Amino acid sequence: MRILATSGLMVGAMIGMTGCVQLTAPDKPIVINLNINIKQEVVYRLDGDAKDLINEEADIF
Repeated sequence: MRILATSGLMVGAMIGMTGCVQLTAPDKPIVINLNINIKQEVVYRLDGDAKDLINEEADIF
């Protein structure tokens, strides 16, 4: 009986502490300014044997 009374008291206290959440749409549109610079560097290294093979068989490339 004591557990029931305690849990009832806790539930009552928790109901009293609940808040109110309101969601409203903004009056003005949302503006997002994006200034993005993208720089890409491609670095490649070719093995000596592969480089020689490409030079020998240049007509297939």
